[in-house]
Amino acid sequence: MILAAFFRALSQAADPAFRRVLWQGLGLTLALLVALWLGALQLLRWVTPDQITLPWWGEVGHLDAIASGAGILLLLVASAFLMVPVASAFTGLFLDRIAQRVEARHYPALPPARPMPLAESLRDALGFFGLVVAVNLLALVVLPFSGPAAPLLFWAMNGFLLGREYFTLVALRHLQAAEAQALYRRHRATIWAAGTLMAAPLSIPLLNLVIPVLGVATFTHLFQALRAKR
Repeated sequence: MILAAFFRALSQAADPAFRRVLWQGLGLTLALLVALWLGALQLLRWVTPDQITLPWWGEVGHLDAIASGAGILLLLVASAFLMVPVASAFTGLFLDRIAQRVEARHYPALPPARPMPLAESLRDALGFFGLVVAVNLLALVVLPFSGPAAPLLFWAMNGFLLGREYFTLVALRHLQAAEAQALYRRHRATIWAAGTLMAAPLSIPLLNLVIPVLGVATFTHLFQALRAKR
């Protein structure tokens, strides 16, 4: 069911409106990542002295350049963690438009969905962004002690968050909140598995820029399949 939903989402990649949303999401995601990088590097330059004097060693210079180089390496590693909340938050802003395109092509007989006001979409996206950032910051502390299981724990943790959030937002377009929650609880394991399959590629540079949009389309198909199954 999950793979069928994913391949149906992938088949719509040629849709011009679908691609338009994809490029808008990519542009905003890259812009925010670049801004975070530049801000972090500038902060390192501000807090790092040009040189220090060490006992028995003397003066050590060019510390700002060393700190900048170390900061770039650190940010490259941190991008694997940052990409999950950043991409997911921006995709949340476009979720309604993506779901509309999927439903118009594959489920034309559906009744009109509940419109998602921009203020509501922005509030949900920011709230989810904060939650995922907090969880991933905690993961940065815990995962180094997890050994070989660290990637699996990272994917499972973010898969749970992504699955719950995306499925619920897609479901709320057609169901009341209580109905959406009941459907989620009934199929929690399937939704978690789908979220984990979405979270794993988010750790891969470049591929992680495309996955969130495909993920929304996949969860739209998954919601319709689980709703029909009910």
